[in-house]
Amino acid sequence: MAAVDPLEERIVEIRKRDRRFSRQAYEFILEALDHTIAVMGKDRLTGEERHVGGRELLLGIKDFASKRFGPMAPFVFRQWGVRRTDDFGEIVFNLIDAGLLSRRDSDSRLDFQDGFDFDRVFDEAFRDHLSELGSS
Repeated sequence: MAAVDPLEERIVEIRKRDRRFSRQAYEFILEALDHTIAVMGKDRLTGEERHVGGRELLLGIKDFASKRFGPMAPFVFRQWGVRRTDDFGEIVFNLIDAGLLSRRDSDSRLDFQDGFDFDRVFDEAFRDHLSELGSS
């Protein structure tokens, strides 16, 4: 019998309680958090010093999604059930409730509210990238 991945098992449990978001959305958030921690230079830190707030994570999500999905990011997010940055907050707090992430008392779902417009941000990033390619 194959061993069950404990992370996968916990995500399945989260999704039994909240079916709004796909498994991939949860996995993406965890990967985007790792990306954000590394970009911020916090990967060598531990405990509270390693903490990333909601607004910081949104910046990391935007960067990570842009690199991974480019202009397709809004379409991918919609496939996962993610329509706006507030949904990332819901995913993060579901992960917190499942014991997969920790939080500070000051962390709030409101940190993810009105972060950025998916279509506009990823379209602009793609246009900027095309401009850079055209000028080289």
